[in-house]
Amino acid sequence: MDPEKQEYLIPANSKRGMLIFSVYRPIDLAIVLTGAVITFALFFIVGADSFGLVIIELLPALLGAFLTLPIANYHNTLVLIREVVNYFTNRREFPWKGWCVYDETK
Repeated sequence: MDPEKQEYLIPANSKRGMLIFSVYRPIDLAIVLTGAVITFALFFIVGADSFGLVIIELLPALLGAFLTLPIANYHNTLVLIREVVNYFTNRREFPWKGWCVYDETK
């Protein structure tokens, strides 16, 4: 193939190369690691005496995993939640004046 006629395409997953482990942004990784460390510490501090305590101790890790779970059309659940909150808190109303005038005389 002639090198001058090569066509270069940007791969569909080019953004993944900028992510850590092709999944996490730095803030996502911090959320997951913080949840894991808190869960690990709770296992040592509280102890697992009952099923309810085990669930409570696992909540930080489960919450961190849920927030960084990849979903379609968004990076992850955290981005979706942030977009929904922005939509409801920063809604601006634009008055419609129109750009076409109806003239009854014509």
